[in-house]
Amino acid sequence: MQIFTTPQDLAAQCRSWHAAGEDIALVPTMGYYHAGHEALMDQGRGLAKRLVVSLFVNPAQFGPNEDLAAYPRDIERDTRIAAAHGADAIFIPEPASMYAEDHATWVEVPALSRIMCGLSRPTHFRGVCTVVLKLFMLTQADVAVFGQKDWQQQAILRRMVRDLNVPVRIETCPIVREEDGLALSSRNVYLTEEERRQAPWIHRGLQLARDMAQKGQTHAKILREAALCTWADHLTLGRLDYLSVVDPVSMEPLDTVDGPALMACAIRMGKARLIDNILLRD
Repeated sequence: MQIFTTPQDLAAQCRSWHAAGEDIALVPTMGYYHAGHEALMDQGRGLAKRLVVSLFVNPAQFGPNEDLAAYPRDIERDTRIAAAHGADAIFIPEPASMYAEDHATWVEVPALSRIMCGLSRPTHFRGVCTVVLKLFMLTQADVAVFGQKDWQQQAILRRMVRDLNVPVRIETCPIVREEDGLALSSRNVYLTEEERRQAPWIHRGLQLARDMAQKGQTHAKILREAALCTWADHLTLGRLDYLSVVDPVSMEPLDTVDGPALMACAIRMGKARLIDNILLRD
């Protein structure tokens, strides 16, 4: 596995691979790998001749009072994991090589970025879109793999790719969970012992809503109330950021669940902000 630290060297290698007729899969990450990241790499490994993994804690997607400085990092361990899962290259740039001192160009999908996670993180998706488009251009990736846990992010990136005619296919990797249902996240390390004990109830509340929808309940308000009541009883350390029922593609809010529908949430527990989602109907 090759290790690249500059955009120029990564781009040169990717051009060489394409010139040799080899396609490229990209897995963008912020590191501190767990089994969810490993699943992304494994899926990417099967989709193209070459696999590129990026490891970049992107400052542009963190707000002023968020955890940029505290975000967990272990580059040596992550590099070993990427190699073990078949990466041909890992890209570990410094922020200064990705953003010039007078950087002034941003990529946004405003309509999809102002709802849900965008309400409490107003510049987050601007940072995500900008860095992901940079990675698409540097690697000229044929396919990129993103996790289902970040459903809103993926919907925004799909719209960006469509609207800007970026020739990359986006693939989804299912959410990887602990045995008790908690969605894997690098930020789970922030949880205290009691917060960790309660955190699986996030998924259980969503499951209850899904079960009700599949048994015929179509009112989004009732499905939301069911999840909220579950959390009120069992997730006492959680603080709700949002709970939404939306169309899985357009992300438009739904009042009635009579077709494809996604329930998505963000809950703050101590230092952690945890997101999760479930398809009520697909």
